[in-house]
Amino acid sequence: MRLLVVEDEKDMNHILVSKLEKEGYNVDYCFDGDAAIDYLTLADYDGVILDIMLPGLDGFQVLKKLRAAGKQTPVLFLSARGDTEDIVRGLDTGADDYIVKPFVFKELLARIKVMTRRKPEIQENVYRCGDLTVDYNTHEVTRNGISITLSPKEFAVLLYLVRNKNIIVTREQIESNIWKLQSEGSSNLVDVYIRYLRRKIDEDFEEKMICTIRGTGYMLKCEE
Repeated sequence: MRLLVVEDEKDMNHILVSKLEKEGYNVDYCFDGDAAIDYLTLADYDGVILDIMLPGLDGFQVLKKLRAAGKQTPVLFLSARGDTEDIVRGLDTGADDYIVKPFVFKELLARIKVMTRRKPEIQENVYRCGDLTVDYNTHEVTRNGISITLSPKEFAVLLYLVRNKNIIVTREQIESNIWKLQSEGSSNLVDVYIRYLRRKIDEDFEEKMICTIRGTGYMLKCEE
């Protein structure tokens, strides 16, 4: 699950990123509205936590540009502006939710979970590929009824593959959707996690699902 945090108070930004990462989210972050547009142009996110009072473009302007570009990425406003007028304006602009500072992190976390569940691309919370099931909400993975334990990054890679089942995805696509833009990832890292997944998903089963497409990338092959 990939989130973008846009908050100009650096201490608050870093605290949010740290706590969300401990919950298993992959989090990118920036401190102003113009940078937010760059991030949202470069990558697809499962959700955005967006302050309103930002340097450059404010949160309302960022959201307007996002929606004008046709992107329905879920957005949660996190702002000190708690007047009813501001909340109504935020929701009318296209935000999915609005939390007023100060806030309790548990509430923010609960609202993020609800917000990302409503993402238009997600028609159901359990993805299936043959006898493999991947539960988007609980992170439970089973194959032929056997429970498989995955690390957060292994789950993120598998989730990306199952969302794109029977479609060839490149190493670069996997990398850009799983690892931070601030990090210097590498195709070798993607290969490492594919090896981990093969041991857990394919090794003990006759039918192998994770296919290497030579010179291109990988595909999760499903016989539907």
